[in-house]
Parts: sequence; structure tokens; C-alpha cells
Amino acid sequence: MLVAAAVCPCPPLLVPEVAAGAAPELNDARAACTDALGVLAAARPDLLVVIGPAEPSGRGTHPEGTRGSFHGFGVALDVRLGSAKGDDMDPAGAEPRLPPSLAVAGWLLERTGWSDAPIEGLGVGEPLAAEGCIEVGRGIAARAERVALLVMGDASACRTLKAPGYLDERAAPFDAEVARALGAADVPALKALDVELAYELKASGRAPWQVLAGAAEGAELGGALLFEDAPYGVGYLVATWS
Repeated sequence: MLVAAAVCPCPPLLVPEVAAGAAPELNDARAACTDALGVLAAARPDLLVVIGPAEPSGRGTHPEGTRGSFHGFGVALDVRLGSAKGDDMDPAGAEPRLPPSLAVAGWLLERTGWSDAPIEGLGVGEPLAAEGCIEVGRGIAARAERVALLVMGDASACRTLKAPGYLDERAAPFDAEVARALGAADVPALKALDVELAYELKASGRAPWQVLAGAAEGAELGGALLFEDAPYGVGYLVATWS
């Protein structure tokens, strides 16, 4: 059963080495993510599942210890998803396999010194329909008596003229509704997110949020919105459910 969840954005810019001189601009987001992971630790889960958007080649499960890298962003920085327990499945010299969203999650977990429960990563692709996401979430919640989720994903990327997806007047209302739903732990609202609109607004968090909605069915959790902003024209949200 799901006992806690943390929702965090997944831009590689969260990692100071990647952001370089712009790193201070996301200090508040990093602090909120740290607070959110504290809620997960306080829930004392038996299993932590980290969920994030992935390209088709990065979909699927990633065992604890799987490597990730920020080399593609010009930074010689490697991370792992939790401890090194996955070395037998990810031997030395193997290419990093974590999608960027889960690499950011790995960095957050290392930064906060996570050691409270076993970890598994799950990459979900944009083509996964809402009902498919919900079914995945239901399966995750049934895997242990106390399950926690770290849900990575960004809101729209169309909030300003300089945003990756340019300005779209639908972006701000979409992000506001997602922020409300995450802050209120509103499962039906997350299930009802418009998949096509989320795709058009380049909201990478849509599928992970709907996995969360499936996992939270019947859990009766309360929500809190810890951070909401749109630096660089991309919606970043941090929330907790417990």
C-alpha cells in the first residue's frame, strides 16, 4: 500500500554542476526537494519506487545501483540509483542506463543520504496511456506493505516566449490545475489529466503523475504543495503526499 509520495521536477539543471553559474536560481527548488524526500524517509517505507519520464529506449525497470550520468550535459558526473547493490546487473564498465529523470532522482537521493529502504527505478514513456499508467501504479502499490514513491516530472514547457515549447496560453491554466491536484492529493483529477494537451504542452510529468494516481487509490493520503514556479518557462512543482 502507498504510504507516502514525493513529487519533484526533473531538469538536469537541478544538479549544480550542470547548472554552473545559474545554479543559485534553483536553490529554492532543491531545498523543497530535500524537504519532500524527508517526508518519504519519515514514512519508513519497505520499498521506494522512483518513477520518471523516459524515452522508449529508457523505459522499464532499473534495479538499485543502476548507473546514471550527466556526461551528455557536459559534466563528468556519475550517479547511482541508491546503493551499489545492483552491480551484478550493472557491471563496471557498462554504459549508464538511467534515463535523465532518474539520474536526477539518483542525485537527489545521494544528496540526502537515502538509506531507509530498498529502491527500484521505473521509466515511463509518453505514449503510455492514462489507464496504462494507472494500472502500473496499482501494481506498484501492491508490491509491499509500505510503499513510497518518488515521482519525477516537469509541468508544461510553454510558459514564456523563450520556453522550450514557446508560449502557449493553455500552459499556465494546465500547470495551475496540476499544482492544485498535487497539493490536494486529488487522485481523480490526476487520472483525468488531458493526455493530448499534456503532450502538446510538453509536460513530461503527465505519465508519472498518473502512475502515482493509480498507486494512491484507496490510500487516503493528504497532500502539500511545497514549491511552484516556472523558471526558464518550464513548470516545476514539488509536492508531498502522506
